[in-house]
Amino acid sequence: MFDAKMTRRTFAATMGAGALAALVGCGGGGSDEGGAEADEGFVVRMVTDTGGVNDQSFNQLAWAGMQQLESDNGWDIDYYESKQDSDYATNLDKAVDDGSGIVWGIGYAMSDAVNEAAEANPDVLFGSIEGTNTSGAENLIAVQFKSQEPSFAVGYIAARMSESGKVGFVGGMTGETIAAFEYGYKAGIEYANAEQGTSVTCQAQYAESFGDAAKGKSIAQKMIKDGCDVLFHAAGGTGVGMLEACNDAGVWSIGVDADQAAVFPDYTTIIASALKRTDNVIVQVSNGLKDGSITGGDTIVMGAAEDAVGLADTHDNLPDDIYEATLEIFEKIKAGDIVVPGNEADFKEYVAAL
Repeated sequence: MFDAKMTRRTFAATMGAGALAALVGCGGGGSDEGGAEADEGFVVRMVTDTGGVNDQSFNQLAWAGMQQLESDNGWDIDYYESKQDSDYATNLDKAVDDGSGIVWGIGYAMSDAVNEAAEANPDVLFGSIEGTNTSGAENLIAVQFKSQEPSFAVGYIAARMSESGKVGFVGGMTGETIAAFEYGYKAGIEYANAEQGTSVTCQAQYAESFGDAAKGKSIAQKMIKDGCDVLFHAAGGTGVGMLEACNDAGVWSIGVDADQAAVFPDYTTIIASALKRTDNVIVQVSNGLKDGSITGGDTIVMGAAEDAVGLADTHDNLPDDIYEATLEIFEKIKAGDIVVPGNEADFKEYVAAL
C-alpha cells in the first residue's frame, strides 16, 4: 500500500513545517551514489529492546531498515540484543565503543537509557524509536508513531468480521505507547458499530512483556474461550503466541508492525496487520542525520499523513467490500477527516461525539 523506499525529499515535505522546524536544514538532498560511496564503511549500530531482533515484528522491521542501509550505502551495520532491561545501557555502550556514527535504540522502554547515552557521548548521533528526547540532547532524535491510526483501521475490520460480537486486544507492556494501539483499535470498533448498527465489544489484557509468546498464547486462549472471535495484538514477540492461539482455534487474528500474514504464512487466520514503517524511518532518518539534512534535539511524531503507518498489503482473508471500506476510512484518517484518539480520555470524547 505504501512505498517502503519513500525518498528523503518526500519525507521532509510530508512531515510538515511545524514537526520538522528544528530538524531539517536548508540542505535537503538525497543520498546520491557518490555520497553513498564516500560514506562506505560508516558505522551504524542498533540496540533492540527485550523483544529481540527476531520478534517477527517491531525490532525485526527496524533491523530490515538497517540492512537496507548496508545494501544502499555500504554502511557497517550490526545490532546488540537486549535480554533484559539492565542490558540497555551496556549494549548502548558497546555500540558506541564500536566507533558508531549513529546508534539506534529500538522501543520506548529504552528511552531513558538512550537519553543518558546521548548525554554521555555528545560526539555520537543517537536515534530513539518510540522514545522521547527528554534530555534535549542535540545529538538525539526521537521518533514516535501515531499508532492509533492503523489500529483504528484494523478495529473497523475486527468489528466487521466478528460474528460473536466480541473481539480482543492483547497488549505488551502497559504504557502510553501501547495504549495508543488499544484506544485506536477500540475507536475503530465503535466507528463500525455506529456505521453498521452493531454493538461489538472489546476485551483487552496486557501481558507486561514483549517477549513471552507463551503468555500471549495463554491470554488469547482465555479470550477465545470467552467468545472473542477476532484478536489484535500490540505485543511484539508476545503477540506471536496470540497469532498461534488464533490459528489453532480457527479464530481471526490481526498482526502488528510488519505484514504478519506474510511473515507467518502457516498461520492462515491472519486477516490484516497494522503497520509501523520502522524500516522506512530508520533508513530516512539515518541518511538525514549522516548528510546533515536532519539534526537532533527533538522528538517527532509521524503518522498516516507521512506514510509512516499503514495497512499490510496481504488481505486474502478479507471480503472485498470490507477491505475497500477500510481503505476509504484510512484515506479519511490520512486527510485529517477522522482524528483518531490515542488515549482513554480522548477515546471517551470520540465515542460521545459519534
